[in-house]
Amino acid sequence: MHAWLCTNPTGVEALAWTELPTPTPKAGEVLVEIKAASLNFPDLLIVQNKYQIKPPLPFVPGAEYAGVVQAVGEGVTHLQVGQNVACLSGTGGFGTHTLAPAALCMPLPAGFGHVDAAAFIMTYATSHHALIDRGQLKAGETVLVLGAAGGVGTAAIQIAKAVGAKVIAAASTDEKCALCTSIGADATINYTREDLREALKRLTDGKGPDVVYDPVGGDFAEPAFRAIAWRGRYLVIGFAAGPIPALPLNLPLLKGASIVGVFWGEFSKREPKANAAMMMELAQWYGQGKIKPVIDRTMPMAELPAAYAHMGSRSVQGKLVLVN
Repeated sequence: MHAWLCTNPTGVEALAWTELPTPTPKAGEVLVEIKAASLNFPDLLIVQNKYQIKPPLPFVPGAEYAGVVQAVGEGVTHLQVGQNVACLSGTGGFGTHTLAPAALCMPLPAGFGHVDAAAFIMTYATSHHALIDRGQLKAGETVLVLGAAGGVGTAAIQIAKAVGAKVIAAASTDEKCALCTSIGADATINYTREDLREALKRLTDGKGPDVVYDPVGGDFAEPAFRAIAWRGRYLVIGFAAGPIPALPLNLPLLKGASIVGVFWGEFSKREPKANAAMMMELAQWYGQGKIKPVIDRTMPMAELPAAYAHMGSRSVQGKLVLVN
């Protein structure tokens, strides 16, 4: 097997395409032949030693992937050789094979392709947990999605529409706004040339959005919160812009609004039954055509450094997927 090995987490340039012995699964593990792996923002942070999870060295990055089970370890009964699976294990995806914890493997129903599957779990689980569980989004409410053309943003648009909400999508270019419209957004804001707060007032007749979905952070957090509706819910997803914003606490007081933290990874560990039910619903929605990952492009696994560079350019729309 081959994999992109990180021996020193100083950045993408330190990764090396390395031949390694194909491992044998231990108890509770499966060997997966990787067909596709998606590139997520944490995959960049982890090779820069900036992510909250710091795996022991050396390691193979690649949190999320899909492929075919090649061998099963002792005690694995719900998966079998030849089965198509998707997995979000944190590391191991950027290679030709990996050992995955069987408990983290999602069996794929017929018709669920590897490329879509590799771009599914992280973004759709995060967005469903955020909007439906933490945000309590209801039909008829309005949600603002910041960074709406990215992986979690496109998933959030589709999930919000699936439950009957109105979606205002905010993105940095007209091209990205057009993508958001094409997947169901009711209105868009190009926040590089429109005042976010004023645009939200105009689009909501002064009421403001009921839910703000924010995976970006940075300079748009405060104007978005200042525009939020009475009893609004501000969902803290992440900080793709870099800076972690500091919101004046008088704002939630004045609006009767909530600042709600979203950490799907911890939710999945602490509440596995609820997480499993959520994933089942998402798989059903995929089968019904309600949701489908937006794929910016696929690239050969051997071109991982170029894929990182493309992601760093901030021009990715949806998800970027590496394929073997």
